[in-house]
Amino acid sequence: MPMQAHEIEALLRETFPDAQIQVGGSDGVHMSAMVVDESFRGKNRVQQQRAVYAALKGKMDGPDGDLHALALTTKAPE
Repeated sequence: MPMQAHEIEALLRETFPDAQIQVGGSDGVHMSAMVVDESFRGKNRVQQQRAVYAALKGKMDGPDGDLHALALTTKAPE
């Protein structure tokens, strides 16, 4: 079942309540997200992105995942 942008944002907001989050895409399968959060400070890009994928609670796992592709941008606030 495809995911809507607001559903992705809600999942991310649970883990990153104070983050700046923007989710885009309209097909519910190929989406994009930008997450800017203080918790990313001092972490490399892989660590940041793993934290975001963990926040999605398995929605991207395997070929039967609800979300097929997520173009992801992560960073700490400037």
